[in-house]
Amino acid sequence: MKYTGCLLPTPEVLARRSFLKVGSLSLLGMSLSRYLEAAHLMARAGKDVESAKANSCILIWLEGGPAQMDTWDPKPNSSFGSISTNVPGIRISELLPNLARHMDKVSIIRSMQSLEPNHEKAIYYGLTGHRPTPAMDFPGVGSIVCRELGRINHVPPNIVVPAKAGKQHYLYQKGQYLGPEFDPMLVGNPNEKDFQVPDLSLPKTLTREHLEDRRTFLDLVDSYYRKKVRTAEHAKMDRFNQQALEMITAPEVRQAFDLSQESEKTRDAYGRTSFGQSLLLARRLVESGSRFITAAGHDLNGWDTHSNNDSRNIKQTAKLDESLPVLLEDLHQRGLLESTIVVVMGEFGRSPHHNSKAGRDHWPHCWSLLLGGGGIEGGKVVGASDDRGAYVAERRVTIGDLFATLYKAFGIDWHKEYMSPIGRPVKIANSIDDETGQPVTELI
Repeated sequence: MKYTGCLLPTPEVLARRSFLKVGSLSLLGMSLSRYLEAAHLMARAGKDVESAKANSCILIWLEGGPAQMDTWDPKPNSSFGSISTNVPGIRISELLPNLARHMDKVSIIRSMQSLEPNHEKAIYYGLTGHRPTPAMDFPGVGSIVCRELGRINHVPPNIVVPAKAGKQHYLYQKGQYLGPEFDPMLVGNPNEKDFQVPDLSLPKTLTREHLEDRRTFLDLVDSYYRKKVRTAEHAKMDRFNQQALEMITAPEVRQAFDLSQESEKTRDAYGRTSFGQSLLLARRLVESGSRFITAAGHDLNGWDTHSNNDSRNIKQTAKLDESLPVLLEDLHQRGLLESTIVVVMGEFGRSPHHNSKAGRDHWPHCWSLLLGGGGIEGGKVVGASDDRGAYVAERRVTIGDLFATLYKAFGIDWHKEYMSPIGRPVKIANSIDDETGQPVTELI
């Protein structure tokens, strides 16, 4: 096998790497040193450092798609009334009284339009900006952000919480042709008892001293091995192996995932649910240096209200209204909201009419989302829907426009295109009709 830009897992290499395996010292199938080596290659090309205000993003994914007229864009065809917020002129559903007191921190886009009415395809579209095609797998927005900005420190830059391998939110946030080094790290349910990330901890039976002894033995093996096979990769491997040791023994890395360091009062305020604790963990990760955290796969995933829309919305919005305002205020109080983008969205909206089961069906033609922080202005409304929330009445905004807005906040050139493995240029902010998305100038 030939060298192709990264160290290929030949039998010789695998044999050497086996000496580094310590208990669970593998990160989702990738050795920790390999993960660090990959992260080292992250490019910063195209970042406008001077104008960028955002360092991190928390994407809160509301799987199933909330009904716009029952949440952010109240309409007469909703069973729920509207209430005023702390921003004069902005009204939202009466189901969200706590969030109403924090609307100065986020803005509403009420004229989102996307192209896919099916959940799986719509999630793919919402996380990549591209419609699915058998010819290519596109990288997720989180992977692109991490590729462009690079890592801040030893804390993993791209994380999905809580998620499991194989779930759409993980698969569609992968780096794909950018390389597995930009795939997100999966974190389990932080609301589980004794939650921890085992890949970042040494087994109890192994001390750092013992690990150093193993490394000494590896060095002896290397001295013989390198006489047989000499490549320029050895120097890099030494450096990344050392970083791996430092990462798993560095207290700040473990502390980033350690929710036990939060007070019981804070954990209660966020809500003792996988959704609430995921938002709390997201704040800790932002504080510690992560770039892009996707809160998806949590228990607030029942927005697919094909039946009993109203009763299910009451339950869903109650959980959302408990945790989201706490996150926004927590970020604000800690001075993190100035550098942290918060996006709250699903894959589409819901139909303006109720079906025969008193539910609302899939609706990509016009829907709403929230975003703010990281240099994106809060307390504004962009666009408008018609009187039933069915179609865009003014100022259409696409997924490509949303991505361009995020990239501008990060100081990334949203006009950039990547060259795919099949030689096709791919827009990182791809809009409808293969146009390049444009930032929402009303907000940034």
